[in-house]
Amino acid sequence: MNFSVAIDGPAGAGKSTIAKLLSKRFNLMYINTGAMYRTIALKAIKKQIKPEEIEKLCLLTDSLEMHFNDDRLIVNNEDVTDFINDPFISQNVSQYAAIPEIRERLVKLQQQMSNKYNVVMDGRDIGTVVLKNAAFKFFLTAAPEERAKRRYDELVAKGLEVNYDSILSDIIKRDYVDSHREASPLVKAEDAIEVDSSYLSIDQVVDKMTDYIVNTMNSISK
Repeated sequence: MNFSVAIDGPAGAGKSTIAKLLSKRFNLMYINTGAMYRTIALKAIKKQIKPEEIEKLCLLTDSLEMHFNDDRLIVNNEDVTDFINDPFISQNVSQYAAIPEIRERLVKLQQQMSNKYNVVMDGRDIGTVVLKNAAFKFFLTAAPEERAKRRYDELVAKGLEVNYDSILSDIIKRDYVDSHREASPLVKAEDAIEVDSSYLSIDQVVDKMTDYIVNTMNSISK
């Protein structure tokens, strides 16, 4: 069985940042599942395909070849990483990510990756759906206000003009959509370790997860 780490949690909790650092500590392939769903939203919006046009969305998804090069997502030989993190995509991705047919396709692709490589994967349903048998599962969360502040600071640092209240409103809306959708809603897996990062630094979160993984592996090997 391959070594796998699943990190779930709401938008803006720091999952991607933490997963990247863990991947380096344990020499794992980092798979950003949220980026994959953002890609569907990006391509669909560009082609003016609405969330209710399921057949068109399925054909679009099937036409996309995705793979990761370090932490960059390459889609049909194009690096889409910077485009998928646009605030407009953030506002609309949940509508597309909630579609069962799209989730089914991407989950299958994600599982194929985990069967082939040792991975750390972050998203909304990794521990509950994608990697049910992951060796290690974490549920990373933080207060909505803290998550909004982090996102605001990130976008301002990129030179974008954004409004904190709008970002907070979007995060609260995404939390509701993600946790109430019919297909694979955001829930904490029963065997996941919950980590609240509201008052922890990035390094403190990574150290906490690292300690748990190492201690568990040591206890198993004894």
